[in-house]
Amino acid sequence: MSLHDKPEEACGIFGVVASNREVSRLAFFALFALQHRGQESAGIAVSDNGHLTAIKDMGLVSQVFKEETLKSLSGQAAIGHVRYSTTGSTRWANAQPVCVGRNGHTLALAHNGNIVNTAELREELGNGLKLSSTSDSELLAAIIATDPAEDIRDAVANVMPKVRGAFSVVILSQGTVVGFRDPWGVRPLCIGRLEDEAGVHYALASESCGLDIIGATFMQDVKPGEMAVITEDGLELIQVMTPSKRRGMCIFEYIYFARPDSVIDGITISQARNRMGEELAREFPADADMVIPVPDTGTPAAIGFARASGIPYGEGLIKNRYVGRTFIQPDNDLRQHGIRVKLNPLAAAIKGKRLVVVDDSIVRGNTTHKIVRMLYDAGATEVHLRISSPPITHPCFYGIDTATSTQLIASEKSIDEIRRHVGATSLEYITLEGLQRAVGMPKESFCRACFTGNYPIEVPDQLKMSKHRFEQVEQDEAEKEKVS
Repeated sequence: MSLHDKPEEACGIFGVVASNREVSRLAFFALFALQHRGQESAGIAVSDNGHLTAIKDMGLVSQVFKEETLKSLSGQAAIGHVRYSTTGSTRWANAQPVCVGRNGHTLALAHNGNIVNTAELREELGNGLKLSSTSDSELLAAIIATDPAEDIRDAVANVMPKVRGAFSVVILSQGTVVGFRDPWGVRPLCIGRLEDEAGVHYALASESCGLDIIGATFMQDVKPGEMAVITEDGLELIQVMTPSKRRGMCIFEYIYFARPDSVIDGITISQARNRMGEELAREFPADADMVIPVPDTGTPAAIGFARASGIPYGEGLIKNRYVGRTFIQPDNDLRQHGIRVKLNPLAAAIKGKRLVVVDDSIVRGNTTHKIVRMLYDAGATEVHLRISSPPITHPCFYGIDTATSTQLIASEKSIDEIRRHVGATSLEYITLEGLQRAVGMPKESFCRACFTGNYPIEVPDQLKMSKHRFEQVEQDEAEKEKVS
């Protein structure tokens, strides 16, 4: 469980073709901007006149790549990936980009999302296939690599209709970068234009913040079911599959995952979150002295709540901004301090005050309980929790590691029971209707399954058991080999 007890994003992806630029450096900075989407591993693959080199490892982008490492990755095209595991465990073999052989050369693939028909795809490949990882991303790469089409465009176009689930993907093959999305558009992917003295280049990124950092101008989102092909000659867009009539963009991108400065489907994330806070203030006002966020993702909604309610906004929780993913575990005494590794109350600001505390979500409730207790210990007289997402009652199977249904506190308890569990004076969640008003798009535009249980893409029962299902498949096959 993370210290903030939040849903965890699957990953961030990036791709670029620019023969006159240090593409590995462009990929590094783009991944640095996308680091919030995955902190378990990072990787970059570069194509130099058709020869592919990939470096990946566990840890943050800044831990995996140093100056000398980037200088060794020379070429004309690159893709990159930052990962949080939602299918497969946390180990080096599951880091991306995934590299597989295809028609005498090497193909690299980076994937954001979850594939739900993995059993069918494995059956199509046959029992002779040996995967080195336990992620569905390698399976997807293998399916594309074994397609008989010579042109990578045709291979991707042949495979896309066979794959069900959430997938935003970038592929690097012989100097060409191909990006594509599933027909529901569950996970984001956008296109940027990079101009310099040598001409115009194109890039793909999970979010527009990954384009901003390298000086690229956001052009548009890759459409659901669309394939974007980038070569040194330019950009080609091909609508491979008809977009689903019911869109499935993950609404949690707007609530929590995407960076506030990103733009998705024409909506600036920070503005949408401000409006969520305003809706919360209108739907569930509180008599209080100060509005504070749980930083950082609760900040925009807290600003909106304060603006709409007229209650002063302030800082009551200070975040240690230098704490990222660490492999150093605290000892037992330090572990008792728990949440203070990342958050500490500003006692001088909150002592004797009635607080409205705005956060984006509650998953299991354990960390929220610690935050509330910490605020009371620092002198707060009342703690009114306001949450800018509806209660999370169902797990996600499309690229988010939430929890199982039994671990989701809102699937087991009423709102008042949750309030008592976390120890708050009051607790209210934004309504689904209020959330839709804040985002400014109709409900048919989004996947809201974590709130409603209405999954736009059918999920096989066996996939609902564990994100480590691939490891069980590998273990079963190993046992079969022993018997034979």
